[in-house]
Amino acid sequence: MNDFLSQTFMGNTVQDYGIALITIVVGFVIIAFLRKIVLANLKKWTSKTDNKVDDFIYEQVEKSLLPIAYFGVIYFAIMPLVHSERAIKVIHVAWVFFASFFVIRMLTAIIKYLILRYLEKDGDQDKEKQIKGLMVIITIVIWMLGLVFIMSNLGFDVTAMITGLGIGGVAIALATQHILGDLFSYFVILFDRPFEIGDFIVLEDKSGVVEYIGIKTTRLRTLSGEELICSNTDLTNSRIHNFRRMDQRRVVATITVTYDTTTEQLKMIPGLIQDIITKVEGVRFDRAHFSNMGAFSLDFEVVYYVLTSDYVKYMDVQQEIYLQIFQVLQDHGINFAFPEQVVNLRQLPVPKEQ
Repeated sequence: MNDFLSQTFMGNTVQDYGIALITIVVGFVIIAFLRKIVLANLKKWTSKTDNKVDDFIYEQVEKSLLPIAYFGVIYFAIMPLVHSERAIKVIHVAWVFFASFFVIRMLTAIIKYLILRYLEKDGDQDKEKQIKGLMVIITIVIWMLGLVFIMSNLGFDVTAMITGLGIGGVAIALATQHILGDLFSYFVILFDRPFEIGDFIVLEDKSGVVEYIGIKTTRLRTLSGEELICSNTDLTNSRIHNFRRMDQRRVVATITVTYDTTTEQLKMIPGLIQDIITKVEGVRFDRAHFSNMGAFSLDFEVVYYVLTSDYVKYMDVQQEIYLQIFQVLQDHGINFAFPEQVVNLRQLPVPKEQ
C-alpha cells in the first residue's frame, strides 16, 4: 500500500493527489452543508421580512460568493502539488479571471442596489428604466478597472496603459463636448429628479408624459400621440412645469350676473356658492366675493382648491360645481350676464329745402 502511495506521476505522489482530492471533496461537502443549512434558513428568514437588504445579501451570496468558494477550494487544493511553470501560470490566470468576474459582478450589483435604494426614497418603486444608462456606464468603468487589475496581477506593466487611457480620455472629451454635456445633464436629472418617468411636464410650448430618460436624450409622449425627443442639456437649462407633483389645483372662477339682479339676490350669491363648493368631495373652499361692476355685468370672484393632481378628476369636479351653480342661480331667478350693447337710434329732422 505504501509503495502504491509513494508512486510518482508528473512530479507528485499518489498520496499527494489523494490529499488534494480529499481536500476538494471535504471542501465541497462543507460548502454544500452550509448552503443547505445556513442559506436555507436564511432564505426562510428573509421571506418573512419586508426588508430588501437581507434578500439582496442572500442573492449575492448564492450567485457570487458560492461559485468563488467552490473554485477557491479547487485552487487551494491543487496549488500544493508540483506543477510545471506553464501549468502554474494557467491555474493562476484561471483563478484571477474567475474570481475577478464574480467580484466585479457582485460590485456592480451592490452599486445598482444602492442607487435604487437612494432613488426609492420618495416611494416610487419603478426606477429600473431610469438607471439603465447609468448602469451601462458604471459597468464599463468597473470592468475597465477590473481588466487593469487582472493584467497587473498577470505581470503586465499597466502604467503605460493608464497613461494612454488618460490621454485618450482627454482627446475624446474635447471631441464630444456636447455628448458629455448631455451625459452630465443625465446625472443631474437622475439624482436631482426634476421629473421622472410617468410625469406630465410642460417645456416652453411643448408638453407630454415622460416615457424614457436616456444618457443623451429624454423622450416624451405628447397629447397628440407623437414622440418628442429632447436633449438632456435642453431640459436642464429650461424652466419645466411638472404637473404630477402638483398636490392641488387653485381655481379662480368669475360668475357674472345681470344688472337687474336685486340687492338681496346679490347678498345671497356668495353664500349659495360657498354651500355648493363645501359639499363637493375633494374640494377646499377659499372665498367668494362681489368683486366688480363691469360694463355689462356684476362680477363675483370665486376661489377654491381641487385637492388632486389628476386632470380628469379635476374636470369632473369643475363640471359638478358649475352645473350646481347654474341650477341654484336659476332656481333663485338670477340671470347670467353676457356681453350686450344697446344702440339708440334717433331720427334727425330733414332740413328744409331753400
